[in-house]
Amino acid sequence: MAKASHRDSIIDAGIRVMFRKGYVGAGVRDIAAEASAPLGSYTNHFRSKEGFASLVLARYFENLKSVVSEALDDTSLTPRQRLRRYLDIITARLAQDHFTRGCLIGDFSLEAAPQSEMLRDQLVEIFAEWRAPFAACIGEAQAAGEIAKTFTPDDLAEFLLASWEGAILRMKVDRTAEPLERFKRIAFATVFEEQRP
Repeated sequence: MAKASHRDSIIDAGIRVMFRKGYVGAGVRDIAAEASAPLGSYTNHFRSKEGFASLVLARYFENLKSVVSEALDDTSLTPRQRLRRYLDIITARLAQDHFTRGCLIGDFSLEAAPQSEMLRDQLVEIFAEWRAPFAACIGEAQAAGEIAKTFTPDDLAEFLLASWEGAILRMKVDRTAEPLERFKRIAFATVFEEQRP
């Protein structure tokens, strides 16, 4: 009987370790230990830290896309409510970790993008793919008269995600929900303000 591969558990462990220690601080030994895998399993499956980090980032983004779908595909809510629902789901998830863990996409943007052109390119693609469903939802909200048409859906989606990432960084410093809640209060009272008939 063939031995079970540790590849997937090592990638999942990489997500946890890179959340705690960052791209630079995450070592092969830490990741193998987190996965309860022999050190040789890491080196058998992954040729470089950069290539491994790329797989970690892809796995993290796949998981995040399911949260995007959970919120933005819920047609029982108005488009504007769906946008808010996404932010509320993420806030609840961050609360489970006592606001010590942020977003791996944001973390990699700060730490890995300056060091790796490959990872920077991957992040550019991730942001474009991540933005698209938000732009579609915002477009729906504008068509329904829920949100003003002052800015394009793409610009508003970019603003939403970039500003949210900034709020998450502040949250990690304060270790409270307040930076996230402040962003939501201000954004939904101004840029995403509900239009009155």
